Parts: sequence; structure tokens; C-alpha cells
Amino acid sequence: IRLPFTLAISQALLIGIASDLYAIPLGSVEGVARMTYEQADEIMSYEDMTYQYGGEDYQVTSLGKVLGRPVAKHDEDSKPAIILVKAGGHRIAFYIDEITGRREIVVKPLGTQVGSINGIAGGTILGDGRVALILDIPALVRMVAAVHGLPEVHKEQPVESSQSINVRIMVVDDSITVRRVTTRLLERHDMEVVTAKDGVEAIALLEETMPDVMLLDIEMPRMDGYELATHIKNDERYKNIPILMITSRTGEKHRERAEAIGVEHYLGKPYQEVDLLMQVNKMLAEKRDYH
Repeated sequence: IRLPFTLAISQALLIGIASDLYAIPLGSVEGVARMTYEQADEIMSYEDMTYQYGGEDYQVTSLGKVLGRPVAKHDEDSKPAIILVKAGGHRIAFYIDEITGRREIVVKPLGTQVGSINGIAGGTILGDGRVALILDIPALVRMVAAVHGLPEVHKEQPVESSQSINVRIMVVDDSITVRRVTTRLLERHDMEVVTAKDGVEAIALLEETMPDVMLLDIEMPRMDGYELATHIKNDERYKNIPILMITSRTGEKHRERAEAIGVEHYLGKPYQEVDLLMQVNKMLAEKRDYH
């Protein structure tokens, strides 16, 4: 028996966008970051937002928007995520509504009408009878790059392909465990980290090094986070350093006090790693836009 088309078997990530199901070949995926809808709303509220992964900056865009699909209603049971891909020298972080699983799929070519749609590479029928369209990631990346006018990273920006190479973060917290864990997280994303155990030590460090972002705890000996933030915002040399206050004090009065001092962002403990990375990347993006 001769089949009218050639079958191919591939490992794929199944994703949901609105009410549709799609498959992304795993060979096209560099990384996946899950998040809450609150985090997703925040990251998608900024135009030209970048997400940092493995020391590289990825342009964030909605995959649903690229495919012309409607915005899905937020479902507490769904698990939104961003999928990191690279093609043609471009790095893109596609926001999706949810990841539904990973499985082996049989790739089948589509008819001429559907097959001619840019960004669709084929289709597959799942075990439960549902049909999933298989995405052509290189084609989608080219579409996004054309819309955003992105340069080819490797060809045109070989030296500055990573925005994080010259990024320095100061972590100020009296907990040695917090300092170590935060340092490891940021260094995994190729950021330089300097640490201080309280405000007094942080001020001494500022005489030697100028960070791009400061992460401050509130409760510290000798000089707490509020006092340190006040000192920084009242000093012409340091007032433009963005501050992210990270604390278990999540009450409105604590947040309002921080905002009154001039603290740019506030993150409550406990938090997921993606929360911190998103906040840091957003502050770096805001700083670049400001300058």
C-alpha cells in the first residue's frame, strides 16, 4: 500500500491558544517559563519587552496575536507560559495561553488551502481524536522579526548579543541564604552580582561600584531597606539606580511607604524565580528606555 504522503514522527510540545490546539516541535524550543496570569498580564503590558534566558535577550510577543487568534479569557486552571525559540539569528519569547502536554506526534501534510498559510508546517491527529496544527517556528520568527525590525543577532551584533554581559545587580539582604540563592539565580543568567548584608555595607559598596539595579530587603540590622532607599534617592550620584524592594511585608502601608521614598518596584516573599527575573528584566528595559 502506497500512502499519498510521507509520515514523520516527532516529539512536540502541545499548547493552547484561545480554543485552538497547536504543536511545536521540541527541536525548535530552547526553553519554557511558566507563569501566573498576573505575571503574564504584566509582561505583555509592555511593548518591546524582552525576557532574559541563558544570558540572552528574547523579544516577547503573543503567539496568539501572530497567528491572528483572539485573546483568551483568563482561566484559573490554565497555565500560561512563554516559549523561547531561536531561528535565523533572532530570539523570540512567544507568550501562550497554556501548555497542555508533551508527546510524540505523527506529522501529516495539510491540504493546499491550509498548507499555504504562513507559519503552519502540518497537522497531527491526537489519540483522543483532536486535531492540532503544527507550527513552523522559523517562519513565525521571521514574521515577528520583520514586524519589530529586529536585527540578526549573530551577524550584526556578535559582541553585544547578550544585554546581560554588562549588567550588575546589587543584592542587599541580611540573610546569607537569600544572598546566595539570589546570586546563583542571577549569575545563571549571566548577570554580575555584588552583595551586602545591610544598608551600611551597601553604601560602602556604592563608593566602589555602580549597580544597574538594586534588590533590597526591608528588615536589616544597622540600616534597614527604607533607610537605605531614602539615602539612595536623596543622593544625586545614586538616585537614578532602580530599586526593587523584596520583602515579606506585603501590606499596603509598607508598599505606600516604599513608593513615597521613590522605590520603583515591590515584590513580596515568597516568590518564584520567574517573578524576580521578570521584575529585573523590566527594570533594565525601563532604564534603557529612559536613557
